[in-house]
Amino acid sequence: VDWLILAGDVGDHQDDLAFAFATLGRRFARLIWVPGNHELWNERRPKAPAGVARYEELVALARDHGVVTAEDPYLDWPGEGPRTVIAPMTLLYDYSFRPPQVTRDGVVAWAAEAGIFASEARLLSAAPYGGIAEWCGARVAATERRLMEVPADAMTVLINHYPLRAEDVVLPRKPRFAPWCGTNATADWHRRFRARAVVYGHLHVRSSRFVDGVHFQEVSLGYPRHWDPGRGAEAYLRRVL
Repeated sequence: VDWLILAGDVGDHQDDLAFAFATLGRRFARLIWVPGNHELWNERRPKAPAGVARYEELVALARDHGVVTAEDPYLDWPGEGPRTVIAPMTLLYDYSFRPPQVTRDGVVAWAAEAGIFASEARLLSAAPYGGIAEWCGARVAATERRLMEVPADAMTVLINHYPLRAEDVVLPRKPRFAPWCGTNATADWHRRFRARAVVYGHLHVRSSRFVDGVHFQEVSLGYPRHWDPGRGAEAYLRRVL
């Protein structure tokens, strides 16, 4: 009867995602998925779509497996407690998670000073948009309109691959990777849209914290080399509601 959130970066290739959907779909009543940067990377196969077309291809794949995406109607959680709408989102990033003294034009060079060179520069297309920040802006605007239509008596669970707030980007080993981790446009969404919980990944630093009474959960599993099969699946699942 449990629902499972997949907060992105399930795999680098479409076949990885199909395998995960098929395997997990047999074990959970509902799967809810948002894409991470790894899923959106360009695939090295003939005539592989890129950018928005790549995303649309993955959404179609998810729907073929009965998986709920950010392009589908929001679901009402059937469990106990206040009415709660489950809201998967695809918001991307726009380089606004950066110190105030660092300009947008200078942010990549600023990160490079610390040896940070994001793979997105060569692997993630934003076509037909002029760049990832433009695509992010379009996604934020469209998602904001949808969230404003959630009934006022309903709370939400906001799900996105990237953190919604710059304060939640805690990367002790690579702090200058923050510009590739979200957008300041969503900093107050947990309050505006009455969130019970915010679920995200991307950072590879699992965490659980409360802000303004909202439970923020970073649910990354990391790479397979970081897992201990002896602990079992229960050790890696996180209860949201």
